[in-house]
Amino acid sequence: MPLRIERRPDSALIRVAAPLLAVLLTVATGFALFAALGLDPVDTLYQFLVAPLLTFHSVTELGVKGAPLALIACGLAIGFRANVWNIGAEGQLTMGAVAAGGVALAFWNEAGWWIMPLMLLASILGGMAWASIPAFLKTRFGVNEILTSLMLTYIALLVLQMLVFGPWKDPDGFNYPQTRLFSEAALLPALLEGTRLHLGTPVALLAAVAAWFVLTRTVTGFQISVVGDAPRAARFAGFDAGRTTWLAFLIGGGAAGLAGAFEVAGPIGQLVPSLTPGYGFTAIIVAFLGRLNPLGIVAAAALMALTYIGGENAQITAGLPQAATGVFQGMLLFYLLAADGLLRLRIRRIPAGGEAVAS
Repeated sequence: MPLRIERRPDSALIRVAAPLLAVLLTVATGFALFAALGLDPVDTLYQFLVAPLLTFHSVTELGVKGAPLALIACGLAIGFRANVWNIGAEGQLTMGAVAAGGVALAFWNEAGWWIMPLMLLASILGGMAWASIPAFLKTRFGVNEILTSLMLTYIALLVLQMLVFGPWKDPDGFNYPQTRLFSEAALLPALLEGTRLHLGTPVALLAAVAAWFVLTRTVTGFQISVVGDAPRAARFAGFDAGRTTWLAFLIGGGAAGLAGAFEVAGPIGQLVPSLTPGYGFTAIIVAFLGRLNPLGIVAAAALMALTYIGGENAQITAGLPQAATGVFQGMLLFYLLAADGLLRLRIRRIPAGGEAVAS
């Protein structure tokens, strides 16, 4: 008997149920994985997901690690809604950090208030410039943006390493591959005494609200959705797909570049060969876990930040391997995609000469 896969009617319940189901399945699989590693699964899950929420310092760290994830994911979500697949946010973050670090080092002996705004502006422009390369190749030559944006990530990392191993290396740093520590004027102010929580966290929250407003309350947001969901209708309405592609890449690149500035001017305080544990890639999971909705992305970013903090905590207290954090995040994306497929699609049996019957 022939079968047919068809889409279920969209509903708010499905949009909420898929990420919740993915989280539950990830936790259940994590339980089995920790048991297979010879660890106490209950204690390991407790150290991984609960213990980081019980201390004030760990809660503030959610803001430190969640802010760049939310900021990058909001920028990527705009592109994903328009069917623009920017996978190179890690490279754009890196080039934004390089641009911000260049400003900090150029004015290392200065103490002006204008240094920080100039660093943030440079980071946004640096991320945009790097994102403009796949945007140009996509709109001018039709080159697949997934490949170009991803490959440019590794070029950006090599540029960073070239600088910190070469001309920007700290002359007083005992030959370590790092720049000078930034001056006080080039560091983000801490919001709470004794913590690393900095100004980037409220900025990321404001950016999420702004992205939500643009996507849901403006003509530009409507145009982005139409170009992504119904390209033929967008062409009929006169919406320019090429211009939307440029807009998506520039917003995504600028947001990632700004996140790079928050990292080097916040927790790190200098340029080093490795700036993040892969925030640019993790933000892709955050964007989809948040259903490409900026407000949902904030909650997803907090959850993903919890996996980073919990992973570090479980390594110390329960002996969890370092790679387990990446495995946990990968499972979350896998289950999210699987849950999406199971909840949004259904199989129908088609009897010979009859109407399709739901299976």
